[in-house]
Amino acid sequence: MQVEPPPTASGVPVVYVADAFVVLNKPSGMLSVPGRGPEKQDCLSSRVQTLFPDALVVHRLDMATSGLLVMARGALAQRRLNDAFAQREVHKRYIAWVSGQLETPGDIWRDIDLPIIVDWPNRPLRVIDHQRGQASVTRVRTLQSDPARNRTLVELEPITGRSHQLRVHLQAIGHPILGDALYAPEAEAAMAERLQLHASDLAFPHPDTGVLVHFECGADF
Repeated sequence: MQVEPPPTASGVPVVYVADAFVVLNKPSGMLSVPGRGPEKQDCLSSRVQTLFPDALVVHRLDMATSGLLVMARGALAQRRLNDAFAQREVHKRYIAWVSGQLETPGDIWRDIDLPIIVDWPNRPLRVIDHQRGQASVTRVRTLQSDPARNRTLVELEPITGRSHQLRVHLQAIGHPILGDALYAPEAEAAMAERLQLHASDLAFPHPDTGVLVHFECGADF
């Protein structure tokens, strides 16, 4: 579903507004929800609630990640959207520039199936742990190869929803996301001013009708 966006909510682009939900394009560098401490109270949810006081949190994006995010309007819509996430009825795709030449021939998806666990001594980082990690699966395919700059534009589809999953999986297979200050080696982290990861596609059952609605939003990188 592609529509003309209404005015921004305190600097946050509003992609679509319905009685039961609002879809937003979160900027990179903005928290999804308030953090600890007075300096971390400015965030997407609080800005949106100044325009839509009934807006409630359903899911989050990492602070460094940009892209599509939905907030429910009212407790009933929030419960229905939470159920949709729990039952894996919500479909998300991302685009990212990664280091190196990631070869996925043609239009073929590749599965990254590596278990993830919190790296307790270095929280909030996550690591791959084949003994104790939670099952984690990401699908990836190549969109564009850029040999001159030794990078690849990829599309990502998380099958599971672990924290930092996309960033950890790409780093684990030797193709860290450019601009990733947490997981990429220093050289790759310095190749972009921001994390090159954007939530580009979001589809979910409409909280009122159950009909699948789909939104797309291009990245600014």
